[in-house]
Amino acid sequence: MEYKQFGNKYVVRLNKGEEVVTALKEVCAKEDIKLGTISGIGAVNKATIGLFETAAKVYHSNEYTGDMEVTSLSGNITRQDGEVYLHLHVCLGDITNRVVGGHLSSAIVSATLEVVIDEIDGSVDREFNEEIGLNLLDFNK
Repeated sequence: MEYKQFGNKYVVRLNKGEEVVTALKEVCAKEDIKLGTISGIGAVNKATIGLFETAAKVYHSNEYTGDMEVTSLSGNITRQDGEVYLHLHVCLGDITNRVVGGHLSSAIVSATLEVVIDEIDGSVDREFNEEIGLNLLDFNK
């Protein structure tokens, strides 16, 4: 992975074989980014994405393998208990141009992934909400 800072933005290149979520968390931790947005495009060959079933309060995940274009990677950066917390969604297209999408748990870069992190001056934490079953934005900390 390589990246360069331009003001409050970071342009990041992930390389073949790197795990997306881990690498992006690494940049955010190293640069002490507490709040921001993420967008990206590229290619992966393995990904786990899911959907949160609100009634059951559980994620349903599916693993996909093979050549896939990352047609859209988007999300935000916050903190929970002092640690980097990424909330990422992804759309992946296969050889037939079929697209799947959902909450990104993990993905392995097959060629490259180009990401822009836009840092926001400030910080927002997360706190688990029992009623919803998710870690929600917490503006009170």
